[in-house]
Parts: sequence; structure tokens; C-alpha cells
Amino acid sequence: MLNDRSSLISLLKTRRSAKPRSLIGPGPDRDQLQVILTMAARTPDHGKLTPWRFVVVEEEQRDALARLLHDALSAEDPAANEAHHRKEDEFAHYGGTLIVLVSAPVRDHKIPVWEQELSCGAAGMNLMLAATARGFDCGWVTGWRAYSPGVSKAFCEPGERIAGFLFIGHATEELEERQRPDLERIVRYWNRQP
Repeated sequence: MLNDRSSLISLLKTRRSAKPRSLIGPGPDRDQLQVILTMAARTPDHGKLTPWRFVVVEEEQRDALARLLHDALSAEDPAANEAHHRKEDEFAHYGGTLIVLVSAPVRDHKIPVWEQELSCGAAGMNLMLAATARGFDCGWVTGWRAYSPGVSKAFCEPGERIAGFLFIGHATEELEERQRPDLERIVRYWNRQP
């Protein structure tokens, strides 16, 4: 057990996000993806509501995703030029496996929506950690697509929204270490005086 904990500590200390545009396949196969999604679903979930879903966009659906993105872009930005549309085609065909994380809160429930959205974020982080633990690189992005009514309609039911697009594959470049927050700036110890 100690070895597993040491591995977990090492993973948490060294985990980095990959740029989805720099990922190549193959992503996880179905069995590997099942394990990753099972681990991702082991997240804090007050009320056991499961206020999130994973939508896997398989390779044979990437052309359909590109068409969806082109249509949504045209509808939302009539001034979008050929370069903008080419970028959407590239996005739809980034390497690896694509999972759309959908926030699906249960409305009018005693568990506040905010807590349910936090659970969705935790599920996304668990997915990234599970993918990394299985030897993959992973990147989570949003951008205009996550907030687009046209794109959301393709993945979400009423009252839901896209929390992000998670790509799982293998990085073609060294993952960069970025500056992390200074703990002195972000940590406070509460000390209430009588």
C-alpha cells in the first residue's frame, strides 16, 4: 500500500496538462477508457446525484463534430473567416480520445447547484489524474465552444452545460512546467479572536 501512496504523491506533484493541439493518438482503447471513466466517477458527490456526464466523441464522429463547430461558428460569428473555420476543423480532429464533460445539476434540490458544479469539476480532475496514471497525457479546454448554444444543444439537455473538452493521448512535445501559486499568497490560517 505504501508504494501505491508514494506513486500517487509523485503523480500529484508532477501532473501537468498537455496542449490538446499537441496530442497524438492512440488514446485509450475501450477497456482503458472504461477504467479511466470508472476512476473519474469516484468523486465527491454530496447527495449522490451524479450531476455530470461524460460524452465520448469517437474517432468516426470527428467529421460530424467539425460540421457542428462550423455551423455553430457561422451562426454565432457571421464574420468568421476561412482561418477561423480551419481552426475548428483542427480542433475537431485533435489526436487522442475526446470526452466532453457535461455539468448536469439536479435543479430544485436541497443540494445547492454550486456544490453539484464543484462535483463536476472534481470528476474532470479525476479523469485527468486517471488518464495520467494510465500513462496518457491529457488537456482540458473550454473556449467559445463550451459556451456556444449550438454546440451545447448537441451535447446537453436543458439546464446542463459543457464544463470542458478533455483530450487524452500522447504529447508530441515536452510538457511545460508552469509557475504554480505561491502558498504564502493563497493560504490563510483562520484565527478568530474573542
